[in-house]
Amino acid sequence: MIIGFTQTTAHQHADIVRSTHALRYRAFVERMGWPVPHWKGLEYDQYDNLSTVYLVWRDADGIVRGTCRLAPTDRPYMLRDLWPHIVTKIPLPQSPSVFEASRLCVDHLLPAGQRRRILSELVCAYQQIGLLNEIGFMVGVMPPNIWQHVFGKSGWEIEFIGPETVLDTGEVIVAGKMNLSRAILERILRTTGLEQPPLSVTPELTTIAGAAPPSVDRLKETA
Repeated sequence: MIIGFTQTTAHQHADIVRSTHALRYRAFVERMGWPVPHWKGLEYDQYDNLSTVYLVWRDADGIVRGTCRLAPTDRPYMLRDLWPHIVTKIPLPQSPSVFEASRLCVDHLLPAGQRRRILSELVCAYQQIGLLNEIGFMVGVMPPNIWQHVFGKSGWEIEFIGPETVLDTGEVIVAGKMNLSRAILERILRTTGLEQPPLSVTPELTTIAGAAPPSVDRLKETA
């Protein structure tokens, strides 16, 4: 099951904030060596704010083992601030109904099959929360092989919106447009073998884009 929370609802989930940022520290600072802000074993940056939505997978002890985040593009966001030049095929989004997806990671110490399962559930949850909120699409930045390994293998083909770019570190990245639809959600379920969408739908997750609460029928469709 995937849980979604924001800074205003995190208190409902015990130690979920610290556990989320601790996993990100292990993944991005310790394992990947990214030069990103961190403090006492917790990774964070300026895009962790009140508008940010976090999707997480927790184990039986409540420890976060997989996570990603979403934030609307009508305020500063990573792709626009750091790499606007790598988006050449569409205008840079600036809308409360277009979100940036980032900081996707899974605990690398878990068995391969469990890691794959968690990634599948997180990918599916992207679609769920997007459909619940009638989000137009999402954007993100990843190495091309990660786009394919995580999303392509899950049945979600990503539309690249610019050329592959080599960073100063030697890492290759490319910006992707993450289209949302019921058909894509159903294809992800079939491809990954998930029996049902994994996101635990709560009222606060249905208005993250500032829209009116969805109809009962729409809640049922994505639950």
